[in-house]
Amino acid sequence: MEQTVVLITGCSSGIGLSLAVRLASDPAKMYKVYATMRNLAKKERLLDCVKGLHKDTLDILQMDITDQRSILDARDRVREKRVNILVCNAGVGLMGPLEAQSLATMRQILEVNLLGTISTIQAFLPGMKAQGHGRILVTGSIGGLQGLPFNEVYCASKFAVEGACESLAILLQHFNIHVSLIECGPVNTDFLDNLQRAEPGDSSLQQVDAHTLSLYDTYLQHCGMVFQNAAQDTEDIVKVQGISGCHPVIEPCIQILHQQCPHSAQQP
Repeated sequence: MEQTVVLITGCSSGIGLSLAVRLASDPAKMYKVYATMRNLAKKERLLDCVKGLHKDTLDILQMDITDQRSILDARDRVREKRVNILVCNAGVGLMGPLEAQSLATMRQILEVNLLGTISTIQAFLPGMKAQGHGRILVTGSIGGLQGLPFNEVYCASKFAVEGACESLAILLQHFNIHVSLIECGPVNTDFLDNLQRAEPGDSSLQQVDAHTLSLYDTYLQHCGMVFQNAAQDTEDIVKVQGISGCHPVIEPCIQILHQQCPHSAQQP
């Protein structure tokens, strides 16, 4: 049986890693997974998670979604010369008072979350149209549905992703290409540790008024409590069983992302 080819971005940790492990470890070897990450030095964590179960089901590729040449190089290294499922998962966060954010930092967030996602879809879309089918899953955020204090630029990027995906979903149904956008809530990944945020005492906060700083300190404490008490663990994801009646190709992707991100919006 021909394997379903899945390419996933942002596989060094979190949702991308869990999804890659789940699909690559499928006992029936239904999936050929191309797990991509910007820094290949971080691939050992993924390899350790699959524990040798990935023969003929997993390749790890370097791919920087902010570099068009890197995206195209990864696309061209797909041996099957087709991608059935594209999962745009890579993203970064930014937290802090708006007055403390530099223009360069804000541009970087938009470059990764918005333009990186669009550039990735852009690179693989012609192939999906030519083959007459495909599925695109995009990891969004609840911050793309409602504004979150001290996350203005991050939310702006995710609101923009929402608009791009909803627009594409309308058009791509004519090509038998389905778009699913998953708005994630808190998940126990490295996201909180890796996001760019202004810490109390940072020089960037020196010009921020005292009231805003007080509110920001309260917000940081709140975020810590939310991730400690309400966030889901990625370890739960690999235990998810499929639900009968779902499309057999996309079902594991949907189930894994739903388990981590209960708020979702899908194209029918």
